[in-house]
Amino acid sequence: MSQSDQSLPLLRVQSLVKSYGDRVAIHEASFDLWPGEVMAVVGESGSGKSSLLNVIAARTQPDAGQVEYLNHNGQLENIYTMTQAQQRLLSRTEWGFVHQNAADGLRMDVSAGANVCERLMGLGERHYGRLRQTAEHWLHRVEIDISRMDDTPRTFSGGMRQRLQIARNLVTQPRLVFMDEPTSGLDVSVQARVLDLLRQLTRKMQLAVVIVTHDLAVARLLADRMMVMQHGRIVESGLTDQVLDDPQHPYTQLLVSSVLQP
Repeated sequence: MSQSDQSLPLLRVQSLVKSYGDRVAIHEASFDLWPGEVMAVVGESGSGKSSLLNVIAARTQPDAGQVEYLNHNGQLENIYTMTQAQQRLLSRTEWGFVHQNAADGLRMDVSAGANVCERLMGLGERHYGRLRQTAEHWLHRVEIDISRMDDTPRTFSGGMRQRLQIARNLVTQPRLVFMDEPTSGLDVSVQARVLDLLRQLTRKMQLAVVIVTHDLAVARLLADRMMVMQHGRIVESGLTDQVLDDPQHPYTQLLVSSVLQP
C-alpha cells in the first residue's frame, strides 16, 4: 500500500530520545511508517537500533518524544498515554514482536499448537476444535509438519523455533510486527528459508514491519525503506535500493563498501 493510499501513517515517531546513564541510545529519532510497509533499521552493534525498536514497541519508555499509532477510528493515538491494559491488548492483537532468540518469544514447555493459539485463547477463544484447526493452518503456513503440533519447542531446531514464533505472532492477523534480528544466529541455509517465508507472509498479509538487522542483504531482501543508525542518530534514510546503491552519508558508504563489495 503506497503513501498516497492513506492520509495518515500507521505509526508516527517524533523526536524520540532515550539515554542509559551517560550513553545516548536514541537521539531525536523521527519517521513515519505506512500500512503494508517494511522498514529496516540497520547499523553496527551499539548504534541504537534495538533500543529504538523497544521504545517504539512500547517495551521501554523514552525520555522524550512520542509514538502515535493509527487506531480503528482513523486517529493517531499516543501509545505512551495508553493504560497498561490497553498496551497489552494492542501487543497481543494488532502488534507482534519477533525476538532474535526464539525462546524469548515462545513458551518452551507447552506444545507448538498451544504456542500458536495462545494469543487467541487470551482473547477468549475456547473452542478446542477451532483452536486445533487454526494451529494446523498456521503450522502449515510456516512449513512445520502438523505431526509436530503436540511437541514442545524444546524439541525443535533453531529454524523451526523461529518459524513457530512467527506463526504465534501472526495468528491474530496483526497490522504491525516488530522484528529484532529474526535470522541472526541461524545457519545460512536455514536463514534463507526463514527470510523467504518472511518475505512471502509480509507481502500476502500486507503487514507493516519494523525490522532491526545488521545484515544489509536482509534489508535489501525484505524492506521497502531503510534507516541507517550511528551513535543513536538516524544518519540516512530512504528507499532501500536507493540507499544501498547510492549511499550519501559517509557512515552508510562505509557499511555498504565493507559488506556488499568484495
